[in-house]
Amino acid sequence: MGNRLSKIYTRTGDDGTTGLGDGSRTPKDSLRVSAYGTIDELNCAIGVVLAVELPEAVRECLIAVQHQLFDLGGELCIPGHAAIFDADITRLEQRLDAFNADLPPLKEFILPGGGIAAAHCHLARTIARRAERATVTLAREESVRAQAVHYLNRLSDLLFVIARVLARASGQGEVLWNHQRRHS
Repeated sequence: MGNRLSKIYTRTGDDGTTGLGDGSRTPKDSLRVSAYGTIDELNCAIGVVLAVELPEAVRECLIAVQHQLFDLGGELCIPGHAAIFDADITRLEQRLDAFNADLPPLKEFILPGGGIAAAHCHLARTIARRAERATVTLAREESVRAQAVHYLNRLSDLLFVIARVLARASGQGEVLWNHQRRHS
């Protein structure tokens, strides 16, 4: 096991830099810190979803995702480190397919809502997209394994499907975009 934090503040970041997992220091507003910081934010948003009552299959899936997001943050915090693999992406796709199997096909756009859990899941989905964008931006400037981007892309799709599942489970149902509202 790695280092344990016995003291939370070190003052080493007072100069506007932070330490990476390889011991190097980088500005706190660097692309790398932005990418793994957004992944941390995503993990927190999933924690908010987990704070409410959920179907057990959704709970188990999201807890597994939280652990993988921590791994992914570590991968981005330690340049050259690998923690997310093709098998992780395949597992996301399998979960996505399983949750999506019982949903009706989409015929309209869905607005965020459908109960507290679904709404929070939609918010997590948008943070996943932002994390993906930040990771793509980082990959233009520094070495990032393709699996990191692929994982975030699939995860945002999974969170969308889970939001649909949660909206239906809440009894409130999905909130459909009414594209004809201005014409009535």
